[in-house]
Order: sequence, then C-alpha cells, then structure tokens
Amino acid sequence: MNILEKITSNTRIVVEERRKLLPITVLEESMYMNREVISLKNNLEKGLFGIISEFKKQSPSKGIIHENADVEAIVSKYEEAGASGCSILTDEKFFGGCNADLVHARQKVNVPILRKDFIIDEYQLFEAKALGADVILLIASCLTPVELKNYGNLAVDLGMEVLYEVHTQEDLDKIHDLDNKLIGINNRNLKTFEVDLEHSVKLANQIPDSCIKISESGISDPRIISGLKEYGFQGFLIGENFMNQEHPGVACQEFINQIR
Repeated sequence: MNILEKITSNTRIVVEERRKLLPITVLEESMYMNREVISLKNNLEKGLFGIISEFKKQSPSKGIIHENADVEAIVSKYEEAGASGCSILTDEKFFGGCNADLVHARQKVNVPILRKDFIIDEYQLFEAKALGADVILLIASCLTPVELKNYGNLAVDLGMEVLYEVHTQEDLDKIHDLDNKLIGINNRNLKTFEVDLEHSVKLANQIPDSCIKISESGISDPRIISGLKEYGFQGFLIGENFMNQEHPGVACQEFINQIR
C-alpha cells in the first residue's frame, strides 16, 4: 500500500472505534452543533494575507516536526500574526494530532478552523462540527464523485464550509459543480508525499474564477505568494515551514511581515 492507502485504511478503523464510543446522537448534543461558523471564504475574499497556518506535530514524510508543541499557544500567535485561518491535523497515528487539539484551538481563537483530516465517512462530519470546526477537508483522491457530492452537501447542512482538495485534473473532474467552491490544490502527492509547486500553476486555469483557489504545501518563501497570486490564488496553506521552527507563531509573523 502507498502512504495514502495506509492512512485511509487506518482511518476506517479509528472511525468505527469512535462511532461505538460516541454515536452521532451523542455528538449532536455538543455545544458547538448549533454554533454559527466563522467563514474562511469570507476571510480569504477580504484580500488580506490569505495565510492558513497549520498545526501539526509530525508527518509521514518528515517524521516528528515539533513533538511537544502547545496548540493553544501556537494558534493564538497565528491569529495575532494575521492568519486568515488555522488548520488542525487531528490524525494521531500519522500526524501526531488528536481531536482535543481542535477543541483547545477553538477555545483560544476567533479565526476559522479547518479540521484537516482524511474524511472517508459521514460520521467524521458530525464529529468535526461537534469539535468546533468551521471547515472540513474533502480529498478528491480519497473519495468517489458521489461521496464528494454527498459529504459536501452534508457539511453545508451542518453549517460548515468545505475545502475540496485536488492534486490532478482527474481529481478536479470528480467535483460536482465547481462554482463558488473553496478549491485547494495540494502540491504534495499524497501517494508519494513528493512536493511540486507546479501543480498549483498547472491546475489554476482549470478552476473557475468564482472559486477561492488555495495553494497547499511546499510554500517556504514569501515571494512564492506573490507569484501564486498572479494565477488567482487567494489562500495559502502553510504548515511545516512554521511548525519546524522553535516558535511557529513567530515564524508565521515574520513570514507575513514580508508579504505586507
């Protein structure tokens, strides 16, 4: 199995375990279920810096990045730096995250929070809302066109926004009605975890102007932001470039200062 297959296989096991412990009927009692989300789309449309700062402790390709990272301290600094949103990895086995990270982040910041997980079951949508997420991630390479449509509709019904992630034209073709969607182009191949920024450039022209285009992964230089903006990108998801520093929040601030 490639890395993506290993992650999704493990996710199915984890979801079934959680479903037994906390059925959807219990999740629906969460204080966050009726909460109005903070819009990532609106933040990106404001034309500020467009940085979506990510919190993660490790990755399958790099191993441990920041083992003892304090989620509350880091996301607070991300918000102070001017991030348009925060991305929280909740996968434990491969990314060192947990659901509690998202809950703690929600309690500290007033920016949109993306639950960045490998969603393969509708249970995870209810779980994301119950944890306080504003946005969920649907990875086209993990899902069928029908699943993308159904999970996208369910997310909207639950009051959340959806970031549709693609890596190839084939992924893009899976998404029903691209108009007005948040579309993230992942520069990292999830099967090999190799990074190539040209993926953002190559796919940009295939995405309608009505969409919010987000470039994900591999962005380490503020000058790259200027180049990507020329192709219509309004959002830039950055994780390892901040998290591999001793003080991720400070790194985020310094990065944003250079694109003012």
